[in-house]
Amino acid sequence: MIPTELSAIILYDGARRILLQHRTDDAPTFPGYWSFFGGGVEPGETPEQAVVREALEELDYALKKPWRWMSQPFVHGGRPYTQHIFIEHYDGSPLILGEGQAMRWFAPDETGTLLMSAHSRRAVEALALWLARQNSAE
Repeated sequence: MIPTELSAIILYDGARRILLQHRTDDAPTFPGYWSFFGGGVEPGETPEQAVVREALEELDYALKKPWRWMSQPFVHGGRPYTQHIFIEHYDGSPLILGEGQAMRWFAPDETGTLLMSAHSRRAVEALALWLARQNSAE
């Protein structure tokens, strides 16, 4: 079975916090979970194009230079997925929640008690290490 491709954006701010979405309780997958903003890659679309489109749809935010940070496979409900995760430093532009029940900025170490999928949690843990390295390099 060919994996369904997903693209997600992690915005991070100057305090090294990340923006997460609280999915609605009636979401078709991972209802009530905290996750990244993003969604499916449409036919004829690249993961980069998908993440730009999703950021506009879900946050009314125009990404400037999303960097493909990692891609990770996972299985949910017996279906294989590949999630392409992009990161970008947030520029302070207004954000308008277009999908989900809430959004909130978190330091990566504040996410431990949140309801999150295993693949999202792995990405947050890896990102915490990356952000720490960025902080020590400055």
